[in-house]
Amino acid sequence: MSSVPSGSAEIKKYDTYYVNVDPDQDDKATEIKLLSFKRPHMRAFHCSWMGFFTAFFIWFAIAPLLPEIKDTLKISKQQIWTSNICSVAGTVFMRFINGPMCDKYGARILMGVLLMACSIPCACTGLINSAASLAGLRFFIGLGGSTFVCCQFWTSRMFTKEVAGTANALVGGWGNLGGGVTQIVMGTVLFPLFKLGMSAEQAWRTVCLVPAAVGFCLGFLIIRISDDAPKGNYKDMKMNGTMPEVSAAASFRSGAANINTWILFVQYACCFGVELTMNNAAASYFKSKFELTTESAAAIASIFGWMNLFARGVGGFVSDKLNSKMGMRGRLIWQTGLLVIEGILVFIFSNSNSLPLAIFIMVLFSTIVQSAEGSTYGIVPYVNPPVTGSIAGVVGAGGNLGAVGFGLGFRQLETKQAFYLMGGTIIASGVFTLFVNIKGHAGLFSGQDSEEVIAAYKKTGAPAAQTLQVPEPDAEAFGKVPDKTNSEAEYDEFLDVVKK
Repeated sequence: MSSVPSGSAEIKKYDTYYVNVDPDQDDKATEIKLLSFKRPHMRAFHCSWMGFFTAFFIWFAIAPLLPEIKDTLKISKQQIWTSNICSVAGTVFMRFINGPMCDKYGARILMGVLLMACSIPCACTGLINSAASLAGLRFFIGLGGSTFVCCQFWTSRMFTKEVAGTANALVGGWGNLGGGVTQIVMGTVLFPLFKLGMSAEQAWRTVCLVPAAVGFCLGFLIIRISDDAPKGNYKDMKMNGTMPEVSAAASFRSGAANINTWILFVQYACCFGVELTMNNAAASYFKSKFELTTESAAAIASIFGWMNLFARGVGGFVSDKLNSKMGMRGRLIWQTGLLVIEGILVFIFSNSNSLPLAIFIMVLFSTIVQSAEGSTYGIVPYVNPPVTGSIAGVVGAGGNLGAVGFGLGFRQLETKQAFYLMGGTIIASGVFTLFVNIKGHAGLFSGQDSEEVIAAYKKTGAPAAQTLQVPEPDAEAFGKVPDKTNSEAEYDEFLDVVKK
């Protein structure tokens, strides 16, 4: 694998990169090399999805065990759904916070700290003794779900926006895969394994120690082995003048003031919110409707999450390809179509009365849901590039708020009515794409891409604005940056000025 010079006019952590980069977009990668684990770009790529995957695994580790917990604690369906709602409610707040915090501090440290923090309540699962303690514990475990914002910000920081749709979709999809893997690993593998040497109650009270230990260790490792940005870590970049100080509050205000942010907020509620709801409900739904065992229901429910292996990536990839042919209008057409089809499949799934048919429709349904998630985050980097972290946080919070809303529907209504409510809401959200109006880009039916944007996606000229613009150091404050080939005295003098 050939190395690419990173340039010598700036202070950078690495002299060479192992992917092609765009110097005009802050040395972000223009390609994705999946088999590489080289720092900084591909190391961050893999750490982002592995961190989010583990957080997602921990987040829903309890879900396949809920039928057993329900029997042990003698609690009602409504109390179970209250705990489901609590598991996603806390993440809404944290996702709002994580966006501007990523803009200010970077994703690496936040990812590691959140992963270690959510591992602690996960390890305490065995202490549950009531519906209230179940709800409270799941609330704190759910805070780890906000690592999604770190995951999406990190790849947006490492890759140009022309490939950000694919990069964001891959790390988001592989991270979300944790929701499917946890269903089968916890419900079908570890839980039965633990039952071989203890009672069913003792098994569910101890099995969550496994993901907790893995999560804590991985969180620590991520902080130690990865980088915040192509040019290094935020702390060092601020010290040497490569990056200015960022106001988290100003970043959030700017992102939240954009109407496109809130349209995507609603649409993400209707795809990722649906996935979270299915992660909580699928095992119990299949067990009760088709009279299956806990292990069998968990295995079938895991299929929904397993589609993340490719579906979210496909959503982002197709969005990028349509963008290269049609600009933003291509992304918006794809987004609208996915949401409408997704809503229709909800109605079909809820009326499937044979197990094979229900599984088949669920596979199609899950594929479209996760493709819509990838498509949404193919649009996010364009809304307001300098505050992409805050926008990613707000949109991500929409997914959790959607899960809260749909969860309340399943808690209060009959199951089929709750599915109908969810399907109708999803279809309605697709209409909102009509109102997306991003500066310099075409809308669904109106407006045109600017010449700069057309040149960028057709690769016929200079690229459009950066995904996350980082102002260069003030030339008057620092003077001309000397090359390392200049005299040692001149270069050392420059370093002294920068550090001050």
